[in-house]
Amino acid sequence: MAKQQWTLDLTHSELGFKIRHLMITNINGKFHDFSVDAETEGEDFMTAKVTVKVDVDSITTGSDDRDKHLRSPDFFDVNTYRDITFVTTKYENVDNDGSYELWGDLTIRNVTKNVKLAVEFGGVVKDPWGNTKAGFTINGKINRKDFGLTWNAATETGGVLVGDDVKLYGEVQLIKK
Repeated sequence: MAKQQWTLDLTHSELGFKIRHLMITNINGKFHDFSVDAETEGEDFMTAKVTVKVDVDSITTGSDDRDKHLRSPDFFDVNTYRDITFVTTKYENVDNDGSYELWGDLTIRNVTKNVKLAVEFGGVVKDPWGNTKAGFTINGKINRKDFGLTWNAATETGGVLVGDDVKLYGEVQLIKK
């Protein structure tokens, strides 16, 4: 079967996260600048070799002060570690109905860990302009401390300012090249 190249439709995609703040609510954030390149056998995404690259400087949480702190050496240190990357290593079909477990090497701050993401395959369609697109919903969870993101502050009640678990989510449309 022929190799097929796919690239991100950034206009119709998003990549974000949620993390506990003061252990009572979640704060949402997004990365506005990221890329996805994939190679499949035909349109079989179970064969896909996928590389994701995220520009950490594009982070936004709705607070300029918080975003500056997240870019600082306390967290992502964008002057030293500009990108987050994810490279696929394995797929597992969960229910034969479009749900998959996707394994890959996630690199943050030059620390690489193999992580598992839940992926819902939305299908492949042609848009009104003749482009072939594939859609995916992605969810996962990582511990930020595993990647050297250890900054925190104690509250007067004995809690902490920032939770350890980060929930990841994405809505991704790929365009066939």
